[in-house]
Amino acid sequence: MSQIDDLPPLRDVIAAHDLRAKKSMGQNFLLDLNLTARIARVSGPLGGARVLEVGPGPGGLTRALLAEGAGRVVAIEKDARCLPALAEIAARYPGRLEVVSGDALEVDVPLEAPWRVVANLPYNVGTELLVRWLTPAAWPPPWESLTLMFQREVAERIVAAPGSKAYGRLAILAQWRCDARIAMTLPPEAFAPPPKVSSAVVHLTALPAPRFEADARVLSRVVAMGFNQRRKMLRAALKGLGPDIEDRLRAAGIAPTQRAEEVTLEQWCALARAVAEA
Repeated sequence: MSQIDDLPPLRDVIAAHDLRAKKSMGQNFLLDLNLTARIARVSGPLGGARVLEVGPGPGGLTRALLAEGAGRVVAIEKDARCLPALAEIAARYPGRLEVVSGDALEVDVPLEAPWRVVANLPYNVGTELLVRWLTPAAWPPPWESLTLMFQREVAERIVAAPGSKAYGRLAILAQWRCDARIAMTLPPEAFAPPPKVSSAVVHLTALPAPRFEADARVLSRVVAMGFNQRRKMLRAALKGLGPDIEDRLRAAGIAPTQRAEEVTLEQWCALARAVAEA
């Protein structure tokens, strides 16, 4: 593990501050600074960029972001045990790191748009945070890109194509408004403690406008209903939308006997428009 700055190695930081990862907080610390630097670079050139990080823990990715040139990093950390270690990083990079103590699900981001999100997300809140970032009240959002670590299974759901078992609501929400790709994968042994599954870094870039016209609330509702009963034909899964659902499906170019995983993003958007018109 090479050093990216003159701060102590992460294992020494963890030992000095007694930062044993807590399963209850979804913590798995990434200790290799080579890997944290690679993750930071996935988001693109960082010179002067404004970055939000969620769940920095002992600060491995935080240090990489700053070493790569981020102009300002706001790190939201719920675990108060980590704050002294993060304060040491803030002292090393004066004026460039702001540590916010709190829950990322509740804290307003104190950053001027546009900003990026780069984070090794806690497993227990990662998907909920992603959905919130993908469903703001207005589009384009205040963030320009998301570079996020997930369990590999979740990452595959984000980039999944129609017809696959991984294809579902998360793929629709992500691909409707973003370009999404898996940038790198990491084995369990890269973390301390090692999780039971592999992990992957997903990079999402916000599009200026959604790929296809649709009302966000209607689309989210229709897709959720379809995939909540994904084994059923859509005429049955979506019957709660009204007695004329088969007509709406046909208007969108979807056979009523199709199942949710067979419907393309463009067709889902067409269905959302047909339902909204009704």
